Amino acid sequence: MGKIYKGIDISRYQNTPDFSKVKGSVDFVIVQAGYGKSANQKDPQFERNYSECKKYNIPVGVYWFSYATSVDEAKLEAKACLEVIKGKQFEYPIYFDVEGKALTDKTTVSACVKAFCGALEKAGYYAGIYTSRSPAQSYLDSECVNKYALWLAEYDSELKWAGDVGIWQYSSTGKVPGISGNVDMNKGYVDYPTIIKNGGFNGFPKKKDNKKKEATKVLDQKGFQYGANNTGVLAYKELLIQAKDKGLITTSVKEDGGFGDGTKKATNELLKRWGYVQNGIMGPNLVKKLAKELKK
Repeated sequence: MGKIYKGIDISRYQNTPDFSKVKGSVDFVIVQAGYGKSANQKDPQFERNYSECKKYNIPVGVYWFSYATSVDEAKLEAKACLEVIKGKQFEYPIYFDVEGKALTDKTTVSACVKAFCGALEKAGYYAGIYTSRSPAQSYLDSECVNKYALWLAEYDSELKWAGDVGIWQYSSTGKVPGISGNVDMNKGYVDYPTIIKNGGFNGFPKKKDNKKKEATKVLDQKGFQYGANNTGVLAYKELLIQAKDKGLITTSVKEDGGFGDGTKKATNELLKRWGYVQNGIMGPNLVKKLAKELKK
C-alpha cells in the first residue's frame, strides 16, 4: 500500500479551530459547506474553515449534507452547493453526504447520488460520496461505487469493505491540536491533490501544452490504482502481460499480488504511449483501449 494521508473533517460543531496548531498534525481537512436545498443553509463556519486552510496551506475538500429523497431534491442540493463553493479551489473532492433521512431505498439513493455528483462534474468538480460502510453496501449501486470518489465511515479497527476506497473515516472521537473536543479522524489512500490539480478540477486551471507538448488529457479520473488488491486487478495484470508480449510496453508484471510498483509503471507506460497524463489509474477507458490494441 502506498502513502496513507491523515485527515479530519469538521463543521460548525468544532467551533473555531486554531489552524496554526492544526497545521502539521494532518495532511488534509474536509469541511462542511452546508446542507439541504438552499445556499442559505451554508455552514456558519465554512468560510472561516476554508480561508484558514488556505492560509496555512492545508489541502481541503468539502461535503454537503443531504436530505434529498428524490432526484429533483438532489439537483436542488447540487445547485445550492455549487453556489456556496463557487470561486474557491479544493484539493480534495466535493462529497455528497448520504445518511439519515436521505437513506430511502437503493434505487432512489443511487439516482440521487448520480444527480448530485453529475451536476458537480458538469460544473468541473471532482465529485465523491460520503456514507457509512453498511449503507454503502445496501443503498449504492455498482455504478455509484465505481464512478465517484468513495469516503466511507466505519468506527472499527478495520474497514470491512471489499473494494477500493479513497478515504476511511475510522473514529469520531479523535484529538487534534488546535481543536477542543472530539473530531472525526480519517485515513486517505489516494493522492487527490495531484489528481485534481493535474486534471484541472475544483477551480484549478486546466494545464496547457508546453513546448514539450506534455499530456494534459486524463484518460480515467477514477479506477484502480496503487495499493488495490482484488480480482479486477488480477484480470488487468493478465492484459498487461499480453501487452508486454506484444511489445506495447517493456515493464514486466507479476501474475499474482495487487496493484504494485510494476503495475503502476506499466499503466503509466501505456498512458504515455497514448498521450495521456500518467496518473497511474486503470479505469474503464484504459481497459477498453488496451483490449482494442491487443486485438490488432
